[in-house]
Amino acid sequence: MFRTVLTGALMALAIAGANAAEVEVKMLNKGAAGAMVFEPALVKIAPGDTVKFVPTDKSHNAESIAEMMPAGAEPFLGKMNEQVDVTFKEAGVYGIKCKPHYGMGMVALIVVGEPTNLDAAAAAKHPGKAKQVFADLVAKANQVAKAP
Repeated sequence: MFRTVLTGALMALAIAGANAAEVEVKMLNKGAAGAMVFEPALVKIAPGDTVKFVPTDKSHNAESIAEMMPAGAEPFLGKMNEQVDVTFKEAGVYGIKCKPHYGMGMVALIVVGEPTNLDAAAAAKHPGKAKQVFADLVAKANQVAKAP
């Protein structure tokens, strides 16, 4: 009996892992929205999905912004010029920045499941152009959250 339950549980975990999606976000010197961008800058995924931050152009990294993470979420810090794969487990909104180009507005917003911490994320302070880019991304995330 225990063996049957264990086998069933392992199969369910394997199926759940197989259903997890993977999204690629490029780190670019120039993209559709201008210079120094993550593309796409707004991503909606389900808990357990993975985002691959790919340094398509050199001199970029991807790292979480502590003030823009849901409770219980693990922060991450990608190395310069290296791809970082992040599996987002906790539902909520995650702010992402490229450390050297943060003030230039090189930021992204990852919405995982329900954006439970959207108001707190919107209240975070940012330097330079990042402030306006995040304001636009949060407004778009609000629209995504309200869509059926």
